Amino acid sequence: MARPAARNLPKPADMFDRDWEWSELTAFATSVGAGPRLGVVSGRRRQGKSFLLQGLAEATGGFYYAAVEASAAESLQLFGDALARYTGSAVPHRPANWQEGLELVFDLASDRPVPVVIDEFPYLVRNAPALPSQLQAAIGVRGGRHLERHPRILLCGSAMSFMGNLLSGTSPLYGRAGLDLVVHSLGYREAAEFWGIRDHRLAVLTHAIVGGTPAYRREFVNDDVPEGPDDFDDWVCRTVLNPARPIYGEAPFLLAAEPDLRDRSLYHSVLAAVAAGNHSSGGIASAVGRKATDISMPLTVLKNCGLLTIEPDAFRKNRATYRIAEPLIAFHHAVVRPESALLSRRRGADQVWERSQNTFLSQVVGPHFEQLCRAWVEWHAEPATFGGMPIQVAAGVVSDPAARTSHEVDVVVHGAVDQDQGILLSVGEAKWNRVMNLSHLERLQRILRLLSARGIDTSRAKPACYSGVGFAPELRAAADRGEVVLVDLERLYQGT
Repeated sequence: MARPAARNLPKPADMFDRDWEWSELTAFATSVGAGPRLGVVSGRRRQGKSFLLQGLAEATGGFYYAAVEASAAESLQLFGDALARYTGSAVPHRPANWQEGLELVFDLASDRPVPVVIDEFPYLVRNAPALPSQLQAAIGVRGGRHLERHPRILLCGSAMSFMGNLLSGTSPLYGRAGLDLVVHSLGYREAAEFWGIRDHRLAVLTHAIVGGTPAYRREFVNDDVPEGPDDFDDWVCRTVLNPARPIYGEAPFLLAAEPDLRDRSLYHSVLAAVAAGNHSSGGIASAVGRKATDISMPLTVLKNCGLLTIEPDAFRKNRATYRIAEPLIAFHHAVVRPESALLSRRRGADQVWERSQNTFLSQVVGPHFEQLCRAWVEWHAEPATFGGMPIQVAAGVVSDPAARTSHEVDVVVHGAVDQDQGILLSVGEAKWNRVMNLSHLERLQRILRLLSARGIDTSRAKPACYSGVGFAPELRAAADRGEVVLVDLERLYQGT
């Protein structure tokens, strides 16, 4: 019954993409059945959560309230004022506590299911820590007046560590939510469309800085989009290297806005170490001058905040790789932060950018391109490309004892073939700024021999080369013979 109602609720005309998120939200908001329902919406800042929820409230006639940082008393007052505006009451509501506030919310839905959105919910809990328990008690009653009121309560927040724990096993709201929606960044293809960038190389360069965060195009750079490849350098200088633009200070703000980050200097140092290419806990600890045990907590906190990701090594299950989740943070720590003293004086952006080119290509674009290649396999490659359905896509390291070295593999694909899962389907290498040739294929073939010698079934594994500038004729000839899979920028953005 709920799904037909959701399908009949059109998405706002000014909302880009987000079809799946809109469908899930409208299905929840229009669900039939007596009694209250609880949903949680989370995601990193600037992804458009509030825009989605405001659109939902407008489309359904629901109540939307955005909390602010305020004392407990002022928060109740502001909440009551918002309720009065929504109901058209001439006399502002003055709940004495949140039990009364929740009663007023439930009364909004006495006749029909009404979406009730409480945005920035962590702000309220900061000064009213019992609020989740009070909400649990309010929605937990299973009889009487409870069945006569039908609010569809949506709690939203950007403090990822808090929101991640809101429905955990130790939370009062555990098991109470019928929706747990995480709003992610736009995919790289969708981001290029959103920015209106048709040149694939320019799309990668831009995405390596601003990622798929929708807000970074609008208010943060005032709709300033690079006009073409020749305009990219100037665009960088007039936006992300320009202290007069909001995007310049956005990366430090993302850390400052997380309440669980205490020693911010240490967290900045950890992120700088990862941006510089240190992806293991030992390497990060060495770069910041601490013991590995000293940074275990910062790494965990940064992961819980959604600022770091932890990816397992494709071949060494006891090893993990840390990567920065938000491209703008990686760019900030690799390029902006080391030059902040000069940039803050509002001059020298051209010189800073000129001498940062090697750093930008090696520490920002190169690793980002590798990540886009893995995303292509995961989201866009057809099963026929690698002879099976990709299930796990990661990077990995393969030791080469005879040569006393090891080989980094940028794109490792495990997948399903018929009823068998976990089959090695491909090992791949990604090069952003280099024409790839037969030497790259030979390296991948050696890696497959090393894996086979370790007892790994490589019979179905295909070598794959991913390049930002193309392939030598002899490598294309090998692809024509079926010896290697080639993925260029056109295939990355348009092909399967």
